[in-house]
Amino acid sequence: MAGHRQSKKRRYIAWGAVGVVVAAGAGIAAQTSMAATTWPAQKTFTGRAFDTCTAPSLSAMKAWHTGYYGAAAVYVGGKNRGCAQPNLTASWVKSVNSLGWKLIPIYVGAQPPCQTGSSPEKLTAATAASLGAKDANDAVAKASALGMKAGSPIYLDMEAYDIKNKACNDAVLTYVRSFTKTLRAKTYRGGYYGFTSSSAKAVATAADKKDLPGNLWYALYDKKDTTTADWPWGAGQFTPHSRGHQYLVNSKETRGGVTLTVDRDSWDAPVAIIG
Repeated sequence: MAGHRQSKKRRYIAWGAVGVVVAAGAGIAAQTSMAATTWPAQKTFTGRAFDTCTAPSLSAMKAWHTGYYGAAAVYVGGKNRGCAQPNLTASWVKSVNSLGWKLIPIYVGAQPPCQTGSSPEKLTAATAASLGAKDANDAVAKASALGMKAGSPIYLDMEAYDIKNKACNDAVLTYVRSFTKTLRAKTYRGGYYGFTSSSAKAVATAADKKDLPGNLWYALYDKKDTTTADWPWGAGQFTPHSRGHQYLVNSKETRGGVTLTVDRDSWDAPVAIIG
């Protein structure tokens, strides 16, 4: 997601056969504190996905629907969202869904207090819990307004930070737990995007798993289209159908006569339920 949530400069500093299956309850075993009694069946996409800063035009999405990619990530909200989204409307979501695209909702929430650089919204130890709940409520409102129904995942974007800074890391995990718990109370699945060397590692290796997201989208730029061969943690973690892998950034590609610069993702995880 080079430059898609914040600046290209900050992103570079931070670097340190398509199919769909709908599975009832898939991935829920990896999650805790599922507040709702009855959950909609998870909609899982397995195959190649892409993400780019601004949601492409409908005509571009039509041109790109060649079969190479089957899903696209979209930035539904957050004060740290890096780009305007003139195309991202409920009508656009409905139209691209009707074309066969699966959508991956991302929310660019508050960033760590120890993170280098400036962000419009940063959390602190004192505000982490309340801010997590506030941002989650906003994320659900934004996703719902776009036609992404209950049962959809929302992937919280957390950029790189020093996870060895215990106070900072504890504050981040408090925020993530509050965000995820609030999502689940509204029957939205918890997802998380981060780096294998820092933000994703903090969640994957946390001793206390309570209220942490059950779906992990990890950034590891090894150019490997896989969610298993380079998975850096326990084989039983974030299974089944609970992993995404961002493996290549800033890839300039032309499909159907339309050129876009995208990040490539290998996907085996929940996608939005549209309706």
